[in-house]
Amino acid sequence: MSNLDSFVKSSRPPPTPVTTSQEIRDRGSAFVGNVYRATTPDEAKAAVHHHKHVVHAGKEVYEISAWRCMALKAGRTGLGGPDDFELKTGHDDDGEKWAGSRVLAVMQAKGVIDAVVIVSRWFGGTLLGPVRFTHIETCASEVCRKFKKVEEMEECIQTLKTLDDLLAVLRAELDTMISDKTPDYSIIQQGLDLTKAKRLIHARESAIKNVKMLIAKRKATT
Repeated sequence: MSNLDSFVKSSRPPPTPVTTSQEIRDRGSAFVGNVYRATTPDEAKAAVHHHKHVVHAGKEVYEISAWRCMALKAGRTGLGGPDDFELKTGHDDDGEKWAGSRVLAVMQAKGVIDAVVIVSRWFGGTLLGPVRFTHIETCASEVCRKFKKVEEMEECIQTLKTLDDLLAVLRAELDTMISDKTPDYSIIQQGLDLTKAKRLIHARESAIKNVKMLIAKRKATT
């Protein structure tokens, strides 16, 4: 059994798309993009397999895909830093000649890594000519933009949680009453409200600075 077959048939939960593009329709044909997380080419191919044979099972559809994964080099552990990793890329036209490389180029331009982008095309019976590539690239570009925004939001939430922990420690040192309630960032994370997340980060940083000043003043008077 190949590594891909083992991955697909394993007990891992099925892959789920991070985000989906708006559907584009043109003379009976339809195009829609999805992006999945994938840290290895095998994970990327498994996601494509799932999308084609489970999500779109029994449907006549081209599943045009491309992936970029920062993978461990053979014989490396990852403890050696960036030199232990290499960028592995690939694409699959799935019968739509030259389309996979177009999707890969979009991913590269948007700086998307550890993901696989799949653009599904339903053929409506009318040849579209070169404009089909425009539709494919538009769908790929939309999900790549959203993927980067999700990544940025996740980084903001992680920063907020780290600052909350630091603030709690500082307030405890100051003997300040603190709430047992853990801040809930799920609403701004689900809404991808980066403006509010960054505003909260700034507020936490200011609060930490103020508490540090109070601690310094208290120590100076003791």
